[in-house]
Amino acid sequence: MKFLCVNAGSSSLKFQLFEMPEEKVLISGYIEKIGLEDSFWNTKVNGEKVKKAKYLKNHKEAVQVLLDELIEHNAVKSLDEIKGVGHRVLHGGEKYSDSIIITDEVIEDIRELTKLGPLHHPGNLAGIEALKEVLPDVPMVAVYDTAFHQTMPVKNYMYPVPYEWYTRYGVRKYGFHGTSHKYITTVMKEKLGKEDVNLIICHIGSGASISAIKEGKCYDTTMGLTPLDGLMMGTRCGAIDPSILEYVCKESDATISDITNDLNKKSGLLGISGFSDARDVEDAVAKGDERAILANTMYNDRVAKYIADYFIELEGKVDAIVFTAGVGENGVLARADILARLAPLGIVVDDKANGEIASFKEKHEGIITTKKSKIPVWVVPTNEELMIIKDTYEIVCGK
Repeated sequence: MKFLCVNAGSSSLKFQLFEMPEEKVLISGYIEKIGLEDSFWNTKVNGEKVKKAKYLKNHKEAVQVLLDELIEHNAVKSLDEIKGVGHRVLHGGEKYSDSIIITDEVIEDIRELTKLGPLHHPGNLAGIEALKEVLPDVPMVAVYDTAFHQTMPVKNYMYPVPYEWYTRYGVRKYGFHGTSHKYITTVMKEKLGKEDVNLIICHIGSGASISAIKEGKCYDTTMGLTPLDGLMMGTRCGAIDPSILEYVCKESDATISDITNDLNKKSGLLGISGFSDARDVEDAVAKGDERAILANTMYNDRVAKYIADYFIELEGKVDAIVFTAGVGENGVLARADILARLAPLGIVVDDKANGEIASFKEKHEGIITTKKSKIPVWVVPTNEELMIIKDTYEIVCGK
């Protein structure tokens, strides 16, 4: 059975077609710059990439490109072979604690929650509506970034603000990257041979979040009402004094929207060093660039502080710390630097093992601490697309 995974952004659309239940990727692609004159896409099939370009004025045209690519590369002979579509959706609010079949009500809820996901939901909706138009009889599933975190206790998701902000406006911590954290939790349950795992999962890449997993469920996480909170990221500031917004507005005559845009797109590593990609920051650090050194130090410090915080939250009962996502999977120097800060917790890094693991090396996962380490530290590649399809397959097929 063939199932399609779709992640539609404001001007992009990623897709993968899976053969299920074998979990085999048949074809994948990434369509970029939708709505711009220089729209293009890359399709990967049988290990080879094919790049094409054509002006795509909207997501409807991008979806048609997606379907044309499936046919052209013989991933399907007919669109009737597609038995389900899984859509990544940013925000499910408090209503959705799991993935769900997309109905008219679900679509309206996604539209209503655009106020909490203004950067992501318009693209999410555009992808859903475009695919429903061309595949009206194919069941589609919404897989929410926030769903996995809905097990947090109230003391961890409430903010110390006027209580009516929560009751009237839904102001609380929701958390994001939930599909990745759920996938890693599932994998670690298998690796450790237990269901009630206690983990600290570090999903660190351009976007970054850490979660504390207690007895197999999310107990706390770093992102908040939006993905802007928590860790310093590629272009996002993470946790800062909220008074900064009003102060800079007054000093600069900028609007609150201008400042929020700067905090989302011009801050983090980019704001401090001038580079948003951790690899570029590392290269600049090697050349002695002082701002890059500062950005790198701030970034690694904040990751280590949250790990230590969650170690305390879990009462020191941690089965494993797990690094995943772009920096987590590939940042050999970053992992070593972060873990060096955690030596007081009894963590002892195995430099050889750490240096051997990355997505571009022969070994992609494994333990990077010695047997003397009080907590084992793992590197495990995430696979959000597979998690989306597993949820979709189980819901559609009633597994």
